[in-house]
Amino acid sequence: MDELSNPTGPRKEFINNHCRDFMQMIKDIQFTLRNEIKSACEYRPFEKSDYTCRISNEICLSKLEHILSQLDLITQTITPQYHHAHDSTASSASSPMDF
Repeated sequence: MDELSNPTGPRKEFINNHCRDFMQMIKDIQFTLRNEIKSACEYRPFEKSDYTCRISNEICLSKLEHILSQLDLITQTITPQYHHAHDSTASSASSPMDF
């Protein structure tokens, strides 16, 4: 800015040097950004992401755990009734022989 506001006018070499330095800084920033983006993609590229598979597996695991808990409840409910019915059937089968 100082060079542009110089009363004798801007010196062409000075402006060219500033522009060249500025453009080099922009290129360096672009290079750094490309490398950062590339390293992030190499770490976990989107097209090779296993996120969907992991979430699907976690959902399936949750469903299986829920089913197992329901089966445990059914087993706990049926087992006493089964033993009670089996005991009463065994006692009723032996009662006709008591005559």
